[in-house]
Amino acid sequence: MKMLFAAVLLIIFAASLQSWGFFAHRTINKHPTYSLPADLAPFFIKQLYAITEKAINADKRVYINSAESTRHFIDLDRYEQLSDSLVVPWFKLNKRLRQHDILKRGIVPWQIDLTYRKLLKAFHQKNAQAIIRHAADLGHYASDAHVPLHTTSNYNGQLSGQVGIHALWETRLPERFMHSYDLYVGKPVYIDNVVEFAWNAVHESHALLDSVFDLEKKVSASMSHRMKKSYVLRNNILMLNYSDEFCERYHEALNGMVERRIRKAIHATASLWYSAWIDAGQPGLSKLAPFEINKKDSIPYQRLSRKGREE
Repeated sequence: MKMLFAAVLLIIFAASLQSWGFFAHRTINKHPTYSLPADLAPFFIKQLYAITEKAINADKRVYINSAESTRHFIDLDRYEQLSDSLVVPWFKLNKRLRQHDILKRGIVPWQIDLTYRKLLKAFHQKNAQAIIRHAADLGHYASDAHVPLHTTSNYNGQLSGQVGIHALWETRLPERFMHSYDLYVGKPVYIDNVVEFAWNAVHESHALLDSVFDLEKKVSASMSHRMKKSYVLRNNILMLNYSDEFCERYHEALNGMVERRIRKAIHATASLWYSAWIDAGQPGLSKLAPFEINKKDSIPYQRLSRKGREE
């Protein structure tokens, strides 16, 4: 009984520690399908359930693969200086710098490029299962690059006395306010340099960090501690979390930041999928056998056993 109880706690804990939150990642992977051109959209629309569900597999892998966690972030503050020599594909970077030193600081911009190359190959081979798997992962990593807190070693406010800000910004706010966001982002654009594109997303996110931290402090200072936190029902579990009032004030202070980053992530995902398809020669996908998600295609919570660096 004790082992069962511990397993349940682990499942609940793991489900609460995901970047962007499961709901947000699924939403970000779902909406690019509505922006794709007529020759590509039907394939993704037919596979909408699969690509939405597999949007969270990269986060689940953090707990069963020790190499996975570094793919979701990059600590720009741990570099003494950033130079153009970093804005190259991973295989070229390895020739100049020690891989181990880079891995410790996160590799999300390079992971976007690596996954893009896998998707391009899957398109070229017309492998429906591989297309969905790599497209879902690519959307996940691209989304993570659009999160300011994924660009700093102070990713959860643990260095500034703001522990919990990770889940607040990435999970609590999107879950509460997503219904009010405009998620239709227009047509995708062709990306001719994926590594540079990924780095631009990371730098844009990093530039927002001061606002993320400073505004949280200002809103916290304006409220009593007992008003800042309250018991909130989430996933049918009653837990102590940021109060609705605090979330509303912080969300208002951010002035649309979360919505803008989600919109950017959706457009980036659509553009990456579209560009990989273009680079693969625009293969026809209408005759591919339908791909149905099953138990083998998703990673069950019961296998989660390793804590990553999320929140």
